[in-house]
Amino acid sequence: MRRRHDDGAAVVDFVLVSVLVLALFLLVLQVGLVLHVRNVLISSAAEGARYAAAADRSPADGADRARAAVTEALSRKVADRLTYSATTTSVGGAPVVEVTVRGPLPVVFLAAGPLSITVHGHALEEGP
Repeated sequence: MRRRHDDGAAVVDFVLVSVLVLALFLLVLQVGLVLHVRNVLISSAAEGARYAAAADRSPADGADRARAAVTEALSRKVADRLTYSATTTSVGGAPVVEVTVRGPLPVVFLAAGPLSITVHGHALEEGP
């Protein structure tokens, strides 16, 4: 004979476990998205720095190139939310172009909160 107080326990267990599995899935998805965007931004900043380091280019050209690379790899919407800057600095006496990309990261799982990122790309500047 079946006991009456166990009726519906499977439904409650399913709901509780489903919520946890869904939260875990969204968290893994968020980590994957953050890592992908981070890698794209690092690559774009480095590409912009190499572009600006050419003898006939300015640091502003590098920032524009980094923005174009982000637009191509991710989307215009993501690229518009980021800020791009480029400067010429000196490392060990050698002129170096530094391109910086910073801004918010896309959020899938709201519990992750607002995330932001700053990446730098460097390249040795060519001489005339």
